[in-house]
Amino acid sequence: MTMTPEGSDRSAETTSETTTETVAGPDSDEEFRTRLRDFLVTRHPGRPPKKPDERLAWTRAWLATLFDHGYAGPSWPREFGGMDLPFGRQVIYQEELARARVPGPLGTGLGIAAPTIIRYGTQEQKERWLAPMLRGDKIWVQGYSEPGAGSDLPSLRTTARRQGDDYVVNGQKVWTSHATSADIIFTLVRTGTQQSRQRGISYLIVDAHGSGVEVRPLRDLTGGYLFAEVFFDDVRVPVADRIGAENEGWPLARTSLGHERAAGAMNQAALYRRVLTELEQLARERGLLGDAVVRDRFADLEIRVRVMRYNAQRVISDILAKGEPGPTSSVSRLLITEFEQEIHELAVDLLGPAGLLLKTEPGSVQGGRWLHGFLRTRASTIGAGTREIQLNTLAEQVLGLPYDPAMPPR
Repeated sequence: MTMTPEGSDRSAETTSETTTETVAGPDSDEEFRTRLRDFLVTRHPGRPPKKPDERLAWTRAWLATLFDHGYAGPSWPREFGGMDLPFGRQVIYQEELARARVPGPLGTGLGIAAPTIIRYGTQEQKERWLAPMLRGDKIWVQGYSEPGAGSDLPSLRTTARRQGDDYVVNGQKVWTSHATSADIIFTLVRTGTQQSRQRGISYLIVDAHGSGVEVRPLRDLTGGYLFAEVFFDDVRVPVADRIGAENEGWPLARTSLGHERAAGAMNQAALYRRVLTELEQLARERGLLGDAVVRDRFADLEIRVRVMRYNAQRVISDILAKGEPGPTSSVSRLLITEFEQEIHELAVDLLGPAGLLLKTEPGSVQGGRWLHGFLRTRASTIGAGTREIQLNTLAEQVLGLPYDPAMPPR
């Protein structure tokens, strides 16, 4: 049997009842901004709980509030619960959510799997999966990387063998973000021979709670468990839960990766605009802005956070015009990952010994947020394709330099 996410009927009903709140009327951009800001103030979920399970429920409740009142999915089609906003209002939407400091999406499905399903999924798949994903009823996570197949995804070894109306999946994935809270895993599997590389890969949607699925958390530098490894042991997946044709999952993977690199680019730009302002305020309070070197480093970050915003606008424009983010998404990914590493490096440098204290230690600054960010962002230039892969993409697809013969054709 195929998966039927809980809440799908209620999601569909709520969409038709509430979407008009955000799309009706000829209001101006500033009126839209005011209306959205008022909603975020009135419905703000408050401070997040400290316990992980309570925080998860708190975030789910907020996502449901957004969906039920027609304020979810700024770029999504309205038929699946989205707002279908024009480009300018998508920018406003991301700016206001960052300003309000409300929780973001759970898992990685909204920015990665959803665009792939919208483009390649059947109508039945879209109706079954999209609205519950947007509402937060189901948490989707990505299962791509493997112990021997990270940047070189065409060498993946997780197999899916067809048996009647099912695939039987065996293998292992690693560095799966948010897997411990996942309901659904969108994954790449080998349905062809190992030698077929990218020509023998299929795109499957797997029930994370199904028989034979095991999730083992991986502790990271912060002491948390954002990542996990996932094991598939004779996991049965209905053929109806395959996106696209068998052995033709590689173009879908490229769509997913492109959207992963573009997803939230505007939100990230707005977020780091605020974070940089907060760091400047901290430096001012501690009397550090009198140092010319410090001011020079802040000036560099100020320039780059503005460039991030403009490039994010360019990526969104490409998606609206062509349906795909294109190679410019790699530019956005590089800008964001390197920026978030360097802003936390600056923060730790400015704080000196106090910058090495976590929130549990006396004398920590702002709850140890800057050290936590410093440790967390060490992995930023690895996720969603390493920095080296992004540079190759830009070299080949933007600058027109020769392709790497070891990599599969684009």
